[in-house]
Amino acid sequence: MSRTPSPEETDHDGRRARQWLAGRAHCPGVARDDLLELGSAMAALTAAAAEREPVAVTPAPVGVDPGAPIAKPLRPDLLRPLETNAEMRWAAMAGQGYVVPNDRFFVRNHTRSPRLDARSWRLRLFGTGLAGAPTRDDPVEFDLDELRRLPAEESTALLECAGNGRRFFADQQDEHPPGVAWDLGGVGVARWRGVRLGAVLRRAGLTADAVDVMPEGLDPHYVTGGVDLGPVRRPLPVAKALDDVLLAYEMNGEPLGVDHGFPVRVVVPGWIGIASIKWVGPIEVSATPLFSPWNTRFYRMFGPGRPADGADLGAQCVKSAFELAWDARVPAGTQVLLRGRSWSGAGPIARVEVDTGDGWRPADLVAADRGGPWQRWTVRWRPMTPGRCVLRARATDVTGAGQPDRADRNDLGYLFDAVVRHPVTVR
Repeated sequence: MSRTPSPEETDHDGRRARQWLAGRAHCPGVARDDLLELGSAMAALTAAAAEREPVAVTPAPVGVDPGAPIAKPLRPDLLRPLETNAEMRWAAMAGQGYVVPNDRFFVRNHTRSPRLDARSWRLRLFGTGLAGAPTRDDPVEFDLDELRRLPAEESTALLECAGNGRRFFADQQDEHPPGVAWDLGGVGVARWRGVRLGAVLRRAGLTADAVDVMPEGLDPHYVTGGVDLGPVRRPLPVAKALDDVLLAYEMNGEPLGVDHGFPVRVVVPGWIGIASIKWVGPIEVSATPLFSPWNTRFYRMFGPGRPADGADLGAQCVKSAFELAWDARVPAGTQVLLRGRSWSGAGPIARVEVDTGDGWRPADLVAADRGGPWQRWTVRWRPMTPGRCVLRARATDVTGAGQPDRADRNDLGYLFDAVVRHPVTVR
């Protein structure tokens, strides 16, 4: 399967946004006026957030048990809880292999992880883009055993929350976007096994008229601003759905965990994480354009210098992280092997540089990772003077995109790509 993002992501999002504003796109389950009203409320929240501490864009969603939104154990040395989410601690990746083990893979939940029964679960396809236009009430169905009997494929793919790194807008740039204050742990690479979405669409009767495919999650509806936005969902163009999208039922050689989409999830290589819908159930296949709150009011770039309807989010940016605890202690006079990883949504990493306080120098890249979704690297450092120190890492991908000293501001704090200043203490 392809490891590079589809060039259609930005084009698709922009086209659908224009159609939505013109009233020509279809959003099942949510009135367009409700979304426009919600957009006004969000604008007020983001403006107010600039004058005080970060606030959530939304109140606690209806139906969430705030005590147990995540099923798996949240070991404090592996994961950091963040509201209904949990991010990987980068120090927990030290000495690990290429993929992130399941016990420390990040969790992004809009509400909570549902407990589903694999025996009664069904994938239900419907819509005007399928032969006979099956309805939501009378869809084309596949159970888990039927999916497992189809030709299986495996893909090593990276998933990343669009807000990964949001905390650093505040810490490094004195900007305070609302939302989950991720460090850099809202990202992970895993080996996903399942069946191609394209194969299932064709078996369900995909027609030449189909333009959009929209998977929906089976987690509780998301409610904000007094509006029930329904299940988490985001449309894909048919071309992407037929390209490299996977309906995955295994993760790193094991059945999907509850928090990672059991029994089946969507994996969309190269696109922002919201596209990879967990706990997938219904899939609408439409001969007319589709949209949802997750590609109109959320997951767009709002703010100064951007269109009123927001700019397209596009592919993930370049980031780098040290496999090291925040504010770690390192011994003076002893050689330290610093390890880290860099990644980009636009393509593989070409080079990485590290600054330990005496200027930028190239890091050594792990040759086996070349061309993959992220790149491991090392650099040797012998700190001589006790005291506080700041480590920095920056990467450049094969397209020439790199990491600036300052990220472009946007109201919702997406796509932080600046060099992160990682503090350590030499003693």
